[in-house]
Amino acid sequence: MQKISVLLFLVWVCFLFYAGIALFTSGFLLTRLELTNHSSCQEPPGPGPLPWRSRGEPGACWMASRFSRVVLLLIDALRFDFAQPQRSHVPGEPSVSLPFLGKLGSLQRILEIQPHNARLYQSKADPPTTTMQRLKALTTGSLPTFIDAGSNFASYAIVEDSLIKQLSSAGRRVVFMGDDTWKDLFPGAFSQAFFFPSFNVKDLHTVDNGILEHLYPTMDSGEWDVLIAHFLGVDHCGHKHGPHHPEMAKKLSQMDQVIQGVVERLENDTLLVVIGDHGMTNSGDHGGDSELEISSALFLYSPTALFLRAPPEVFRFLRTYAAAAQDLQVKELHRLNNLFSKASADYQRLLQSPQRAEAALQTVITELQQFLRGVRAMCIESWAQFSLFRMAGGAALLAAACFLCLLVSQWVTSPGFYLRPLLLVPVVWGLAGFIVCAGLWATTGLKLDPVVLGAVAAMGSVLHFLWKAWAGWGSKRPLAALLPIPGPVLLLLLIRFAGFFSDSFVVAEARATSFLLGSLILLLVAQLHWEGKLLPPKLLTIPRLGFSAPTGPPRHKGTHTMGLGVGLLLCIRLAGLFHRCPEETPACHSSPWLNPLASMVGGRAKNLWYGACVGALVALLAAVRLWLRRYGNLKSPEPPVLFVRWGLPLMVLGTAAYWALASGADEAPPRLRALVAGASVVLPRAVAGLAASGLLLLLWRPVTVLAKATMGAPRTRTVLTPFSGPPTSQADLDYVVPQIYRHMQEEIRGRLERTKSQGPLTVAAYQLGSVYSAAMVTALILLAFPLLLLHAERISLVFLLLFLQSFLLLHLLAAGIPITTPGPFTVPWQAVCAWALMATQTFYSTGHQPVFPTIHWHAAFVGFPEGHGSSTWLPALLVGANTFASHLLFAVGCPLLLLWPFLCESQGSQKRRQPPGNEAEARVGPEEDEEPLMEMRLRDAPHHFNVALLQLGLKYLFVLGIQILACALAASILRRHLMVWKVFAPKFIFEAVGFIVSSLGLFLGLTLVMRVDGAVSSWFQQLVLAQQR
Repeated sequence: MQKISVLLFLVWVCFLFYAGIALFTSGFLLTRLELTNHSSCQEPPGPGPLPWRSRGEPGACWMASRFSRVVLLLIDALRFDFAQPQRSHVPGEPSVSLPFLGKLGSLQRILEIQPHNARLYQSKADPPTTTMQRLKALTTGSLPTFIDAGSNFASYAIVEDSLIKQLSSAGRRVVFMGDDTWKDLFPGAFSQAFFFPSFNVKDLHTVDNGILEHLYPTMDSGEWDVLIAHFLGVDHCGHKHGPHHPEMAKKLSQMDQVIQGVVERLENDTLLVVIGDHGMTNSGDHGGDSELEISSALFLYSPTALFLRAPPEVFRFLRTYAAAAQDLQVKELHRLNNLFSKASADYQRLLQSPQRAEAALQTVITELQQFLRGVRAMCIESWAQFSLFRMAGGAALLAAACFLCLLVSQWVTSPGFYLRPLLLVPVVWGLAGFIVCAGLWATTGLKLDPVVLGAVAAMGSVLHFLWKAWAGWGSKRPLAALLPIPGPVLLLLLIRFAGFFSDSFVVAEARATSFLLGSLILLLVAQLHWEGKLLPPKLLTIPRLGFSAPTGPPRHKGTHTMGLGVGLLLCIRLAGLFHRCPEETPACHSSPWLNPLASMVGGRAKNLWYGACVGALVALLAAVRLWLRRYGNLKSPEPPVLFVRWGLPLMVLGTAAYWALASGADEAPPRLRALVAGASVVLPRAVAGLAASGLLLLLWRPVTVLAKATMGAPRTRTVLTPFSGPPTSQADLDYVVPQIYRHMQEEIRGRLERTKSQGPLTVAAYQLGSVYSAAMVTALILLAFPLLLLHAERISLVFLLLFLQSFLLLHLLAAGIPITTPGPFTVPWQAVCAWALMATQTFYSTGHQPVFPTIHWHAAFVGFPEGHGSSTWLPALLVGANTFASHLLFAVGCPLLLLWPFLCESQGSQKRRQPPGNEAEARVGPEEDEEPLMEMRLRDAPHHFNVALLQLGLKYLFVLGIQILACALAASILRRHLMVWKVFAPKFIFEAVGFIVSSLGLFLGLTLVMRVDGAVSSWFQQLVLAQQR
C-alpha cells in the first residue's frame, strides 16, 4: 500500500463528513427572508385616515414631528442593573457593595426631579446578543437569527428598511461617531461620521475618547438632526475585567459624566435616548440568552414632557412579509388584523375625546402589547422552519461515513485487501451523481446549490461501498465482527453518544469527560492486570470483559505501571481546577486562574503568578530537550535540532516578555507606552515567525540522526582490566595474558591499516530508533508556543499538564501494546478513545465552553492591537486557533499512539546474547549493547506501516464522527426543545468546527510521519550510493 493512497482515502472520508455537516447545517441553522421594501408617506401604516395629514404641519408624514432632533447614546452592554442606584443597607442583612451600582447617578436625579420628562425601562433583547445582531434589530425592528451570530466578524450592509434609511430619505442630517460596525451596516448613510476600530476588547478608551473629542463640538455646531454615539468602553471592560472590577466603576462614572454633559446642552425640541444593545454575564461575556445577557437599560429624556403618539407601523410589514414568505397562518393573520384595527380605532377615539384618558390609554397599551407579542410569535414560528430533508440527508451521510471508517479499519489488515479499487470506484460514482444532479438542475432552470451538489457527489461515492459491504457480508463474516471494538470501550462510546441527547450532560460535559477519561484509565490499568502484565497471572480471578488474551511478558514493572496510572489520574484532577462554569449552574464559580494577569489588582500576587507562568514555559522547554537528549536526537547537527537548541529558548523569552508587557501595559509610564505598544506588536509576531521557521526546517530536513563516517571497519576495542599488583594465581595469568595478546594484536593491525592509502568507508548512524517520534514531538512543541501565546498567561500551566498527561498516557498505553514483528501493527481502540477524550478535556481546561459568549475574542488582537482593518479571515483564524488549540495538538500528535510502543522498546532485551558455556570469552570481551531497532522495526514492513497509519486515522475519525453524528441527531430530534438554541445548536456548531480542525490536524500529523519516512529512505539511498563510490 502506497502512502499517497492512504492520504487520498482519508481525504475522501473527510469529504464525506464535510458534506454531511454542510448538508445538515443548511437545513438546521435558520435563515430568514429579508424584505427590500421601503416605507413611504404615500402608504399608510394601517386602515383609516390619518387626521394630522390635513393639518399641513411641516415635516409630517404619518404623524406630526414631536421632536426636531434626537441624540442617541448607545452604551454597548449597558445592563439594566447598571442604571440602578446603590442599594440601601437593610438592618440585619449584610451590606452589598457592587462596583457597578449607583454610578449612573444622573439618571436617578433626572427621574426624581423631572418625572414627567424622563422614563427608565428594562429592554429585553432577542438572542443572539451579539453587537451586530442587536444593531440590526434596533434599527430595523426585526428579529435576529442564530446563524447571524457568526457574522459578528464581518458586518454586511442592511438591505431591509431601517430608521437610518428613513431618516436619510427624509433629508435628515444623521451624524455618527463610535463603533465602526455601523460603517459596514449603513455605508454612505451618514452626513458626517467618525468611525473607530471596535473589535479590540482590551482597548477600553480609544473609541470612547474619540467620541468625546467630537461629541460636544458637534452638538454645539447645530449641523445635525440625529446624533448617534456608540460607546464601547463598558462592553470592553466587561470582556477584559468583568462587571465586578473597579475599572467598571470608572467606566460607568465616565458614561455618567457624558450623560450630564449632553443633558446640559439639550434644547427643548431634542430627545435624548440612552440605550444598551444587550447586557453581559457575571464574567463579562454575552451572546446567549441568559437573563443578564438580554436585560439592558433604556432611558428617555426631553426638556419638555414626554407622551405617547401613534401605534407603530407593524401590520403593513406583516402583510408584506406574508405575501413574500407565504408561510404565515391565515387564521392567526386575520386575528392580528382585527386586533390591530381595534387598537387603532381605540387610539383615534382617545385623541378625539381625552376624557377618562388614563383608563383608555391603558386599554390601548394592552391591545398593542398583545398585537406585538402575537407578531413576534408568528415571525419566530415562520423563521424557525427547518428543512427536514436536508437534515435527514446530512445525518445519513455522517452515519455512512462512520460506518465506512469502522469497516475499513477492520478490513484493512486482511491480506487480500486492496485500497486502490476502493478509491477509483467511489470517484466514478461520485462524479456520475454530480453530473446527473447538475444536469437535472440545468434542465429545470433551478439555481444550483453547491451544498446539495457536494452531498449528492458524496452520497454517490459511498453507495458503492455500502452495497459491496451489504452484498459481501453474508456468512463469510460473523455478525460479531461488525463491532470489533472491545466491550468496555463500546459501552463508553455508547454512554458518550447518548449523553449528547441530554442538555444537562452537555452543560456538565467538562466534569463528565474527566470522569469518563478517569474511568478509561482505570480500565487500562485493569486490562494490564488481566493480561498478566501488572501482577502475576495466577492472581487473575476476573474475566477479561472481551479484551484480548495475554500476548507476552510484561515490559514494565507493576509499580512503574501503577505509578503511570496514578500520575495520570492526578494530572486529570489538576487540569479540572482550570474550569469555566456554564451559565446554567449559577452555584458554580469559575476558576480565577483563567483570567489574564492584567485583571489582577495586587502587584505581589501578579508577580508570583507571572513567575509561575514563566516557570511553566521553562519546564516545558526543559522537558522536551531532556526527552530529545534521552533518545540522543539532540546530538544531531540537523537544522531542526539546532533550532530546538537555540530557537525554542528565544520563543520562550519572547513569550515571557510579551506576557510581562501585557500584564502591566496599563501601569507603564506615559513616556514608555509607545515602546510597550511597539513591543506588543513585534514580540508575538516574532514568536509566530520563529515557530513557522522551525516547522519549515522540520519539513525540509526531518531526519534528526547523528552519522559518523570512519575509514576502515569498526572494531571493538579491548578493555584492559587493571590489577593492583602482580598476578597471584594461575587464574589471573589465564585472564590477563589473553588481554595483553589481543591488545598487541589490535595495535599491530591498526598500524598496518594506517599504512594503506585508502580504506573502506564505514558510516555509523545513531538515533534512528526515535527518528519519527523526535519529529512529531518537535512539531508539537513548535505548534504549542504560538497557540499558548493566544491564551491567558496562566493557561501555560494547563499546557504543561497537557504534555505531561500525554507522556503518561502514551507510556501507559505502550505498556499494554505488544510489538509484533514483522506486523501487522495495530493501535487498540481504548488508546484512540482515551486520546480523543483527553482532547475534549483539555478544551474545557483551557477555559472554553461550547457556547458563543465564552469565545476568547481577545485572541484576535495578539500581535495586532490596532485591529486588522478590513480583513476578517485573520482574526477568525486567531480566535479559531485559540478555541480549538487542544483539538489541533492532539490530532497532530495522534501518530504517537502508533510510534510510542516501539519507542519504549526495552533496550535490555536487545543485548547481544553470548554463547552458553563460554565464560572465559565473556570475561575477555565485555558484553556490548546493540542499539535497539525501536521505530526502525516499522521500516522492516512498509506495507504494514502504511496500513497501521490508515487504520489509526480511520479509528480517530470514527470516534470524532460518532460525536458529531450524536450532536446532529440530538439537534434534529430536539429541534423544538426549549434549550435547542442555547445548548444543542451551539454544541453542534462547536463539534462540527472541532471535527474539521481535528481532521486537518490528523492529516498534517500523518503527512509529517510519511515525510519523515520518505526522508529516511532517501538518507539510506544516499548512504548506499556513497558506499558504492
